[in-house]
Amino acid sequence: MQPDQPYKQHDIWYAVNNTRILVTPARRLETFGATILNYHLITELLDSVDRIRIREGRIQAQRPQIMTPSSYAGSLLDGFGEEAEKYADWLRTHEGDLQILQYGFVIRKKEISEEIVSDSLETVCERVCKRIASKDDPMAAVVVGVDEPWEVCLLKLMVDVIRESAPGNVRDIRRRHLLDDVGGVPRAVRNEIEADFAEAARNAERIKPLGQKLQKYGLFEEYEDRFYSLLGPRE
Repeated sequence: MQPDQPYKQHDIWYAVNNTRILVTPARRLETFGATILNYHLITELLDSVDRIRIREGRIQAQRPQIMTPSSYAGSLLDGFGEEAEKYADWLRTHEGDLQILQYGFVIRKKEISEEIVSDSLETVCERVCKRIASKDDPMAAVVVGVDEPWEVCLLKLMVDVIRESAPGNVRDIRRRHLLDDVGGVPRAVRNEIEADFAEAARNAERIKPLGQKLQKYGLFEEYEDRFYSLLGPRE
């Protein structure tokens, strides 16, 4: 999620500390597919009394992906120091005991609508919550935050949703034996790579991301011949 403009660190922490989740989604994120969350973000206008902005939009949460501790450790080291290296070494040592899920999500900015109303914050919050309850939408959320940077308020929402969803997502993955070790990586990673090879064979634009994924998991040498075959004959 990228905001329209860079924010200063104190602006970000101010937004996080002044964000309240009034309604959280009743259903957790999907384990094997994308999830759409419908949010209502309520904020007070800066330098205005009883002027409230209500943003409505959608967040698409992507299917959670399994990361091996080794691949996650590699992402920690860029630009960090000795402590990060120690933690990365610890992750590699406990490779078989850890499962790390990577969640990605995007705000669909083209689908954001907003209105400004004149009323107290408490009254607007109560009205919006009642409206959401009447719709019986299991993936609806109501958030009270700050008008700038408002995207950070949604980040706080997603952190809470991911924290609630992760244990169930891991249970689902285990039931399908997708965490079983296959040649040093989880079965789910192998399945994902096979799907990526099939996609890259149909669409040349997917070849480079496939190569990057193989590098990330330390599997490039194992799949090297298949990967270069996608590029055609080499002179």
